[in-house]
Amino acid sequence: MKDLRELKYFMGIEFAKSEKGILMNQKKYALELISKLGLGAAKPAATPLEINTKLTTKEFDDHIGTTNSELDELLPDPGVYQRLIGKLLYLTMTRLDLSFSVQTLSQFMQQPKNSHMEAATRIVRYVKNHPGQGLLLSSSSKGTLKAYCDANWAACQNSRKSVIGYLIKPGDSLVSWKSKKQITVSRSFAEAEYRSLAATVAELI
Repeated sequence: MKDLRELKYFMGIEFAKSEKGILMNQKKYALELISKLGLGAAKPAATPLEINTKLTTKEFDDHIGTTNSELDELLPDPGVYQRLIGKLLYLTMTRLDLSFSVQTLSQFMQQPKNSHMEAATRIVRYVKNHPGQGLLLSSSSKGTLKAYCDANWAACQNSRKSVIGYLIKPGDSLVSWKSKKQITVSRSFAEAEYRSLAATVAELI
């Protein structure tokens, strides 16, 4: 593989060198995704997911009896949704602002509903705001290592499991981040936070 200073395009990721460092983005890939979905003339969204949105599984809806609208119906072709989520997952390589939203929607791959497809399309409309947004690998050589983590206790209303998130920065460069639903159910907010901290420490090590 070529030196990053000479490399301009690799695996769908564009590299641009500046005085501050190397900027990585997937602008071409994002624009192609917007075009393929026919959203070139669509209004951009301000956020990846609608505020306070509650996405549920078909099984959950049937159990509590809330299947009342077209949005609650299953997609006739789940492959369309699955392929879109796969493309959005690839876009998170340089867009950490999409991590939580894509992680949330990837839980409904088996039986996607119209509401899930609508939410996934909203993420693409959000990307339309700044398709060239990416990561800056800073040229400064600060010797500090920073890590941030958080947890959203019982965020998943289908399973009552918590969602954790972390990001790690050596100096001014963001190199690692994740948003993930916990494997087990935390009994308290403090337990969810400790599990988030443990995952962050494991990533640091």
